[in-house]
Amino acid sequence: MIRKAVLFLRMIKFTHSVFALPFAFTAAIIGAGGIPSLKQALWIALAMVGARSGAMAMNRIIDRKMDALNPRTRGREIPSGKLRLSEAAFFAAVSFALLVYSAYRLNPLCFKLSPLAILIVIFYSYTKRFTWAAHIFLGMSIALAPLGAWIAVTGTVGLKIIPMVIAVVFWLAGFDILYALQDLDFDRAHGLFSIPARFGTGKSLLISRLCHAVSIAMLVLTGFLFGQGVFYWAGMAFVCALFAYEHSLVREDDLSRLDMAFFNMNGWISVSVLFFTALSYLA
Repeated sequence: MIRKAVLFLRMIKFTHSVFALPFAFTAAIIGAGGIPSLKQALWIALAMVGARSGAMAMNRIIDRKMDALNPRTRGREIPSGKLRLSEAAFFAAVSFALLVYSAYRLNPLCFKLSPLAILIVIFYSYTKRFTWAAHIFLGMSIALAPLGAWIAVTGTVGLKIIPMVIAVVFWLAGFDILYALQDLDFDRAHGLFSIPARFGTGKSLLISRLCHAVSIAMLVLTGFLFGQGVFYWAGMAFVCALFAYEHSLVREDDLSRLDMAFFNMNGWISVSVLFFTALSYLA
């Protein structure tokens, strides 16, 4: 059972939760005007775990045939036979059930919107088959985290949180473009769509930088809309430095540090936004 649990965690890349979860709690803190209640924090975390786990399991199910052809991904749990398709499908169903139940425990609006959230995160997995804007759709899926957390603590869909939602869309899209560089040749050979496959490495790096510029601008706008204090702005300066360092790691003629740019820097960026936002309210 332990071995099977480890396989499920590997399948959904559980450690990548550090990317979206901090933004969910950032929006929750802003929506609550401080630290949300323990009950809200618990059910937001469980809803996030359910949504992300279900989405990743469905992504692996939908992409299993392509994953089996790609040398980089053929060792994944489903194409390698370590997990059966039925097991992954059951895991996805349980995960989405956790999302729906957690949404129910938060408030009526969260519960009513939970099926829509499931449809959005599943739909993303098909977008690489027909549009190079798949990175934006992935960003929209991840941006449900701050939007959902905002709704969880406020009970409404407020326009003021939209800049943060947009910031997450373009933050995720920007670093997903970098991640997709490693599959450029495979995507072209198999008719899959991505910005690297469509525009090449050099232009993709530029588009990624533009996405992150938009993300920074939206985080700044969020700070103004909510009257953030000095700690938030110090944090934004630090986040800008992290973005700059991330892009310094990846060059058109040298992608050797792509993993460091993808995993390390983006984890630090999301955690930093959460830390300095919380500090702004607590100080």
